[in-house]
Amino acid sequence: MARQRYSPIIFDDCRVPKENMLGEPGQGSKIMLQTLDAGRLSIAAMGLGCAQGAYELALAYAQERKQFGKVISQFQAISFKLADMAMKIELARTFLYKACWLKDTKQPFTKEAAMAKLYCSEIAKEVADAAVQIHGGYGLMKEYNVERFYRDQRLLQIGEGTSEIQRMVIAKQIGC
Repeated sequence: MARQRYSPIIFDDCRVPKENMLGEPGQGSKIMLQTLDAGRLSIAAMGLGCAQGAYELALAYAQERKQFGKVISQFQAISFKLADMAMKIELARTFLYKACWLKDTKQPFTKEAAMAKLYCSEIAKEVADAAVQIHGGYGLMKEYNVERFYRDQRLLQIGEGTSEIQRMVIAKQIGC
């Protein structure tokens, strides 16, 4: 694979016409942070979708896979794991919808965007891990789509700010 090369771009004495300005002078950082907030909602939605997809595959597998004469979804350990997955996904969905509603109604949503992004990406991790566990050894084989959710969820904890960054944003928003 060829290595990507990057070169700096330098603007000396560059003038931007007033009609091409994005926002007011001195407001660039604020605009960029607002863009990040909206992006966090997108990452949260991806996390929610990842969790939902992994859950659906695990549920279907648990309802088909037989062990000791019955489907594994009838075993308490598996059914409790699936119940927890369903509950966490619903909580993630509800909070994400609240954060999106705040944005859509032009209310402040920085804290909620960070919380939704953090929670949905962490739930994607938990649910994907549990889904792989329910699949057993098959969960890591490329022939089973659940392994893709397990791989994909990792990026969600990094994009639009790591989980640690989200915690910093939340802490600042609550006055810490």
